Amino acid sequence: MSRSLNKVTLIGNVGNDPEVRTTTGGSKVAQFSLATSRQWNSASGERQEKTEWHKCVAWNQGSRGTGLADIIERYVRKGDKLYVEGRVEYRQYQDKENQTRYVTEVNVREILLLGGRGGAVGGDTEAGAARARPEEKGKGGDFEEFPNALEPADDDLPF
Repeated sequence: MSRSLNKVTLIGNVGNDPEVRTTTGGSKVAQFSLATSRQWNSASGERQEKTEWHKCVAWNQGSRGTGLADIIERYVRKGDKLYVEGRVEYRQYQDKENQTRYVTEVNVREILLLGGRGGAVGGDTEAGAARARPEEKGKGGDFEEFPNALEPADDDLPF
């Protein structure tokens, strides 16, 4: 039996605020660019850097619960550091001038919000990263169902 694998793993910075829209069928989709950089020393010892830009697309799965597009819309902003996992997809389309255009994009399956801002999901350290997967919806990924979950408890616990 032959097997194949189409998997992309990226850690980078979001290049612009995500663009979120709803399709005519009612599905929500989020698009954003992610920059990854690598650095090296040239033969002459000069420091070199190259940045690659990746077009990322995330869809809500199903019609209930909170999906990836909702999470990205709510928590992801320009400059944020993200871990993105998904698959590479190639597609083509005809533009307004009837020219064939080719697009390479990452179809996102999972994200981790790394770092973050004071009150944002994930806290202030990479160790406190927030994980978002479409199959985890309804399993505590959104605290709206538990409005007091983030409030400090005033219990008289002995520990």
